[in-house]
Amino acid sequence: MEYRFYGWRDATSAAISDEYKGIATPQDLYDALTHVWCEYTCAPRLRKDWSEDNITLGQCSITAFLVQDIFGGKVYGILRPGGNYHCYNVIDGKKFDLTSEQFGDEVLDYTDNPEQFREVHFAKEEKRLRYEYLKEELRKYLNG
Repeated sequence: MEYRFYGWRDATSAAISDEYKGIATPQDLYDALTHVWCEYTCAPRLRKDWSEDNITLGQCSITAFLVQDIFGGKVYGILRPGGNYHCYNVIDGKKFDLTSEQFGDEVLDYTDNPEQFREVHFAKEEKRLRYEYLKEELRKYLNG
């Protein structure tokens, strides 16, 4: 199967956690999240533009930190207009971005970006709550 997210061919790292049954690779996680991402998990400032046609919109940081929980590695951020960071993952030198589709044809620069830390991102309670909600909804989805 071909995916449309950045670095999908490299998104094959093995899970370091068995907390989420059936999630063995980031590609598996992406497949599951397509059933979980929703308007509520979208960043509040972008919710008016979220749709089922653009399910990855506003999902980057909570998704990237969930990837880190399951697969390890580090989270990096691309500085965007307006001062926010778009988060993506690097595991064993391989870069991938499960939420890159939200940018359509825009080409993002995945080089020399600063590492991102959950303590900074989750200092915003609404973001921490969206992250917790995403994890819980993923568990529900996986447990049928």
